[in-house]
Amino acid sequence: MTGPLADIRVVAIEQYGAGPFGTMQLADLGAEVIKVEDPSVGGDVSRYVPPYREGTDSLFFESFNRNKRSVTLDLRHPEARGVLEDLVRVSDALVSNLRGDQPEKLRIRFADLEPVNPRLVCVSLSGFGMTGPRAREGGYDYTVQGLAGWMQLTGGPDQPPTKSGLSLVDFCGGYVLAISTLAGVWQARRDGHGCDADLSLYETALAQLTYIGAWVASQGFEPRRMADSAHQTMVPFQAFATADGWIMIACPKQRLWEKLCVAIGRPELSGDPRFADFAARDRNRDVLVPLLGEILAGRPTAEWLEQLAAHGVPSGPVNDVQAAFADPQAAARGDVVEYEHPTLGVVRGPASPFRLSGGAPPAARGPRLGEHTHEVLRDLCGYDEERLSDLMAAGVFGTPDEREDG
Repeated sequence: MTGPLADIRVVAIEQYGAGPFGTMQLADLGAEVIKVEDPSVGGDVSRYVPPYREGTDSLFFESFNRNKRSVTLDLRHPEARGVLEDLVRVSDALVSNLRGDQPEKLRIRFADLEPVNPRLVCVSLSGFGMTGPRAREGGYDYTVQGLAGWMQLTGGPDQPPTKSGLSLVDFCGGYVLAISTLAGVWQARRDGHGCDADLSLYETALAQLTYIGAWVASQGFEPRRMADSAHQTMVPFQAFATADGWIMIACPKQRLWEKLCVAIGRPELSGDPRFADFAARDRNRDVLVPLLGEILAGRPTAEWLEQLAAHGVPSGPVNDVQAAFADPQAAARGDVVEYEHPTLGVVRGPASPFRLSGGAPPAARGPRLGEHTHEVLRDLCGYDEERLSDLMAAGVFGTPDEREDG
């Protein structure tokens, strides 16, 4: 591949969502990402997540691993250490998403690998980081959402605490991993020495609390679960039922509130002292929201969208996923990529959101299990066929039953 990160090589000891999602951002932008998979457990566990799985390939895996290369390596094998060190010797970063105590056990921290590559950046994304009382605990998106306060904020007021519809802790953690890797590589190239990056899903989730976190920590604000996906303090900023569906309306500026009043045929509401500003509308949301709800329920979604757009009011339908992909904006921007896969057939999915040159980066399928083991070690590390055969016979790349090549 070519791309803005084409001169960066990353070795990734990763599985499931957060780590692979983060390194895929780098791969989409042209970085060479070498995915190290454990053959004794069949590689990345995401290869086996249903539905739409064929052997060691799945659409779940494809969603996190496009544009990468796969090397199988049994890190418990005594000869595997030398192979791993040969890989990091010619790489810019070693990335992992394991439990916080594992980098020390596997000797993949900067202190462990500095003699091999003094400019190496060692990035660890774990549930809770490498220190603290939870360092040995595994952390998963849904459990971290509960622990970090997210579920208190999600769902309706009469519903139990609810997770977000997507694995947003994992995805935000992936972006933190990608940014940290780039920052570390930049620093290593500038200063001539590498470093560790000790990242966690928990701290990522806490950081996403942003303004609500500041309100709580500074003033003891008590957030609550809001009806119809409403904002905590801005009104109107929520979903409303129409005659035939739902619509989201956002008025995070005073002038947008005034435009909304004109768009719904009630310009006098903007002059009502009960709704004069942010604070007044928040105090009187129990009056204002039902009033707006009654008005909006009288016409279908399409009519309201046309009317609101004509007046410059931010709004949109509440789509299902199929409708989201079918939106004319998605089509115009090429937001769905398509490629052929040898076992899964035609794979279609969301494109990279990066648009550094105007269009989305190219997408290539995810790697088959161990597909590039020999190629990578031959081309990057200088292994000859005899060396590769010896390592294979010793089981460093997995036993014949574990490898896809048999």
